[in-house]
Amino acid sequence: MSYDIEIIRHSLAHVMAAAVKKLHPDVKFAGGPAIENGFYYDFDTEYRFSEEDFAKIEKEMRDLIKSNGRFEQRNVSIDEAKEIFASQPYKMEWLNEYDAAGEALSIYSFRDFVDLCRGPHVESSKDLPRDAFKIRSVAGAYWKGDAKNKMLQRIYVDAFATREELDNFLKMQEEAAARDNRKLGKDMDLFHFEPEYAPGSVFWHDKGYKIYRRLIEYVRMRQELAGYQEISTPAVMDRCLWERSGHWAKYGEHNYSGKTQDGKVFCIKPMSCPGGMLVFGHGLRSYKDLPLYMAEFGKVHRYEAAGGLSGLMRVREFTQDDAHIFCTEEQLEEEVVKILRFIKDIYGKFGFEKITMKLATRKESEFRIGSDEIWDKAEGALKHALESNGIEFEIAEGDAAFYGPKIDNYLRDSMGRVWQCGTVQLDMNLPERFDLSYVGEDGEKHRPIMLHRAMLGSIERFMGILLESTGGNLPLWLSPEPVVVTPISEKHAEYANEVVNALRVAGVNTRADLRDEKVNYKIRELSLAKTPIIAIVGEKEAADKMVTLRRLGVEKQESMKLAEFVEMMKDAVKLPL
Repeated sequence: MSYDIEIIRHSLAHVMAAAVKKLHPDVKFAGGPAIENGFYYDFDTEYRFSEEDFAKIEKEMRDLIKSNGRFEQRNVSIDEAKEIFASQPYKMEWLNEYDAAGEALSIYSFRDFVDLCRGPHVESSKDLPRDAFKIRSVAGAYWKGDAKNKMLQRIYVDAFATREELDNFLKMQEEAAARDNRKLGKDMDLFHFEPEYAPGSVFWHDKGYKIYRRLIEYVRMRQELAGYQEISTPAVMDRCLWERSGHWAKYGEHNYSGKTQDGKVFCIKPMSCPGGMLVFGHGLRSYKDLPLYMAEFGKVHRYEAAGGLSGLMRVREFTQDDAHIFCTEEQLEEEVVKILRFIKDIYGKFGFEKITMKLATRKESEFRIGSDEIWDKAEGALKHALESNGIEFEIAEGDAAFYGPKIDNYLRDSMGRVWQCGTVQLDMNLPERFDLSYVGEDGEKHRPIMLHRAMLGSIERFMGILLESTGGNLPLWLSPEPVVVTPISEKHAEYANEVVNALRVAGVNTRADLRDEKVNYKIRELSLAKTPIIAIVGEKEAADKMVTLRRLGVEKQESMKLAEFVEMMKDAVKLPL
């Protein structure tokens, strides 16, 4: 009998828990769901798992699978469940919070391991693959994801239905490791981190900062062509702004704040929304001003848990390409669709063509603001905008922002990985809280609708995604050094500088590598740094006003007239429209 991969992964999670219990009888169990590419299980034990334990656990799992143990399900009362799990504090905590008195609970047994579980599972371990799983890592994870709770040990496992699928996945993981943004940042001399002095904050080197600035320059150029205004709001503002918006209640523990001598509490900006609303609210606005596109490259700071920091992908200080679009209810649908098409076109310029959109709906939460009536209206408006314009989308239940529903954009990189980047969020609540208004055609005050918009999202994170997707082989217009000129020997340095000057006059960022090293050594180093084009010049090139070009990843060299090369590079580094 064949089973869905989710059932296989969930069953293997129980097998791993049984294996860990056999090896460490005192272990306490939290939970272990199937996830993309595998599963994990959280354990509480004094023993500290390490890579040295992986092979032992895997062997025990294979032995258990070979034993053909059955997965047996039965329903029990909550009192019976408490007897069964009396020695398991995490299961007991869940049972004590369970409020459906009298309702039967489902438990599954595999060998001597028992777990609270709805299932389904395979019938017997003989239905599970013995060689299609591999323990990936162990990491800390707070119980229930709350930093106030105890840190557990989470063992991650990659698992598939066949060995071939596992091997293909592991090969892709090796490629991903070679493309890790932290490795590329070092190889290409782009950036570094100082965990002791500024954890989660990027120290940009010259070349990395050039890429960072170029990304902003490109988005700025496209926004200006689309009619956006650009603003800049203070980095430090009164805490009361985030209390009014609701961000403090939701994210207060992630904010950097401090009290000044006058007793006020100020925050380092964790997001740009309140500042944007204060700019809109300054002065009188008319219906003739709408839609109003207000963009800001806001540098924001959020205290992410140290264990969650990961290169450029998750940092504590980052820049968002935020925008807030203020419009009327009648303009809403057109503006939503316009933004989505704008985002998709931008992604295409970076080579990301496969975009998935998800409509994120409300979640019942103490932090959610606004009435059900407003949420019904907002969710309905976004859904109608998507459906009436033939835009394919999925529903992401419960993933909305606390102030409104949103449409998130997910892009797929060259290795098949999916990343959430751009977003359009419909907000009918914060304009009310900040008492924003415009004068309508009738001369009366009306409340605007606000759309929060990000295209790249975090500039740092998008740069990390782009580096890994391209393996550092950036397009010429984005490369910090699209070309480096290398003389064959010192006597050709004068012509190398002539080539550099001609390129710089044409607006091409370049330099001459005049180090006293053999040309082949310099070519290897420049190739490691992902230099797209190396222009080699020697006696013949200087005499004929030529350059010999070596392109990254191409063995065959080509020769070209200097004037022709300059014109080619001038066009190649232009920002794409």
